[in-house]
Amino acid sequence: WWTTVISVFIVLVPIWEMGCSGLTLNSVPLHQVRMYQRSGEEGAHHRQRRSWVWNQFFVLEEYMGDEPLYVGKLHSDVDKGEGQVKYVLNGEGATSIFTIDENTGDIHATKRLDREEQAYYTLRAQARHRHTNLPVEPESEFVIKVQDINDNEPKFLDGPYSARVPEMAPVGTSVVTVVATDADDPTYGNSARVVYSILEGQPYFSVEPRTGVVRTALPNMDREAREQYLLVIQAKDMVGQMGGLSGTTSVTVTLTDVNDNPPHFSRKSYQFSVPESLPVATTVAKIKALDSDVGPNAEMEYRIVDGDGLGLFRITPDPDTQEGLITLQKGLDFETKSSYTLRVEASNRNIDLRFLSLGPFSDTATVRLNVQNVDEPPVFSSPFSKMVISEEATVGTTIGTIFAHDPDSTNSPIRYSIDRNTDLERFFNIDATTGVISTAKPLDREVNAVHNITIFATEILDPLQVGKGVVLITVTDINDNAPVFAIEYETYLCESARPGQVIETISAVDRDQPQSGHRFFFSLTAEAAGNLNFTLRDNKDNTASVLTKRGGFQRRHQNMYRLPVLIMDNGSPALSSTNTLSIRVCDCDPDGIPQSCGSENSMLSAGLSTGALIAILACILTLLVLVLLIVTMQRRRKKEPLILDEERDVRENIVRYDDEGGGEEDTEAFDMVALRNLNVVRESGSKNRRDVTPEVPTLFSSSRPPPDNGIFREFIWDRLKEADVDPSAPPYDSLQTYAFEGSGSAAESLSSLDSLSIDSEQNYDYLSDWGPRFKKLADLYGHSNGGNLFAS
Repeated sequence: WWTTVISVFIVLVPIWEMGCSGLTLNSVPLHQVRMYQRSGEEGAHHRQRRSWVWNQFFVLEEYMGDEPLYVGKLHSDVDKGEGQVKYVLNGEGATSIFTIDENTGDIHATKRLDREEQAYYTLRAQARHRHTNLPVEPESEFVIKVQDINDNEPKFLDGPYSARVPEMAPVGTSVVTVVATDADDPTYGNSARVVYSILEGQPYFSVEPRTGVVRTALPNMDREAREQYLLVIQAKDMVGQMGGLSGTTSVTVTLTDVNDNPPHFSRKSYQFSVPESLPVATTVAKIKALDSDVGPNAEMEYRIVDGDGLGLFRITPDPDTQEGLITLQKGLDFETKSSYTLRVEASNRNIDLRFLSLGPFSDTATVRLNVQNVDEPPVFSSPFSKMVISEEATVGTTIGTIFAHDPDSTNSPIRYSIDRNTDLERFFNIDATTGVISTAKPLDREVNAVHNITIFATEILDPLQVGKGVVLITVTDINDNAPVFAIEYETYLCESARPGQVIETISAVDRDQPQSGHRFFFSLTAEAAGNLNFTLRDNKDNTASVLTKRGGFQRRHQNMYRLPVLIMDNGSPALSSTNTLSIRVCDCDPDGIPQSCGSENSMLSAGLSTGALIAILACILTLLVLVLLIVTMQRRRKKEPLILDEERDVRENIVRYDDEGGGEEDTEAFDMVALRNLNVVRESGSKNRRDVTPEVPTLFSSSRPPPDNGIFREFIWDRLKEADVDPSAPPYDSLQTYAFEGSGSAAESLSSLDSLSIDSEQNYDYLSDWGPRFKKLADLYGHSNGGNLFAS
């Protein structure tokens, strides 16, 4: 009954307010009342009366009645009730939503109104004379306000919600704020006053009724126990009272991780087996400390805190799996030490000081590594050895000795050998038992100064175990090469040269490399020392200058001089060589630049000697003789007759024609008739060319004679005669006869299918007249056998 009382109060309060303020639904002209009040006052002054007086009208939304809803009444004091005034309504919704009785001024709403779509309507009213339609009152404006009812439930426009809150958060920690909106009028009644409540999610979370703030309601919520919660929040209008409308939304709350769990090893000791053959930097073991936290809170740091393998092993965390990776820092040797013990500590990298009271955030475990024995290959005492040998060493000279041993306990004997891929020319040998390396061939430092060979050491008991060592053999130098000219000199001497003029400066090279460096001595040979043309001066810097002794050199007397030069090195013993310097006499310009040298013609001056010219001429003559021989052979071959006797015709050329062609109607190529009858004009006694097939008159005969084309026939015959007697014509030229049927052929059908008829008149006896070459065909296609052949 309280709800009924409140509802009646909500409806009556606006009406009571309107009555107190002089506003009524059924408005009464206020000036009439005042007139009635003033009529009892004597001497009262009359003032201009107001034409329109009415109150603000109200109409309830969502009216569902059968009759139009009465809104209010308009009245003018000009209206005396005589029916001379009519009321006109204009503005928003006039005639479509609101109607007015033009006689009484009563206003009705003809449609259901929704305040959420439009809260009020502004209209204009006017009183007009019924007959003249002239306004009797000025047009005035009034408002019809739509009265709100509770017809909209609260809605969460931003829902559903998701939120995150750290685990172990204290009670009352804000999680998220939910907001519900109500489309009803917030200024009128409680239709839009919302109250929040939590339907699901207790006792972990709560919501403030008026603000919608969701907070934690329990302490020490552990993510490791439960990570996610689903809440259902309700919003109800009418301040949550009975009869109000409600809406709901969901909130997904996820607990985020904090570092509240210390790491710990699942076991206190671990044991692994490690082969001794593992290379350095290999991971030999993996251990992992467990941590219920995730992300950065579960990141680990590992370190070896104690043990007998501190310098031999190292532990690092795997960033992806957070495992501790124990890697090898040095090589293992089972024969030296067979096991190692390590004490490893794991701790969190990121520690939350709030949870230090839960215990130390680290743990330790013992790791035992057992080294496994592996059959290892032999090991050289030095994997890289250097040896030196002189290039004058004789074959079989000992260079040095290498040594390798079996590191295993079996101590297998070793056999040595050379990798011949590194000693392809087999310069060296090695004693298979002792490892002594000796020379197998003479060495030449100038060819190869350093030999890099690989030595194999193989266990005799297990040939699969092979060790490798490298030996670098350096060949030392001896003085076994004489000095020679550094380059091939081209020395020119001008005819105008003066005595004592330097015409060339020479230097030398030596393939040897003495430790003290090269020192060359230059001189003329004993035979050339007394010549009157040139002299030699040693410059003491490994060069020498060639000078003229006289002037007046002339090309016509002698165009070339050869000067033997003796070059000696400073080796022990010293070596020397004689090198000849060619000096050419040239005609020079005033600047001393040679213009032409020697007495030869221009071709010789270009660098061609007499011997070279003779060789060139000999080649030319040889080519001419070859050309003549080829031409003679070709002429002899062309003189061979193209016409062969029947006995010599071996028919080595076989020409095959598979193309039927277009027949006689194919006029685009040439006239076939002239070719068919060409043999008519041939002489009967002439011999056939061996590549011309015989004529078959029976097959090519026609019921009508072909047109006489004498000019074309004579032209073809002349060309054939010219080809037969022309020795330059290509061999085996032939005239092919095309007798293809085509469409509409005068020879009619050539198909052998007609032979199936018993009355066939086809006669092949003429094949017997073609000679022995067609005897087989004559036997097969003769008059007596043809029918049987086709019948079969």
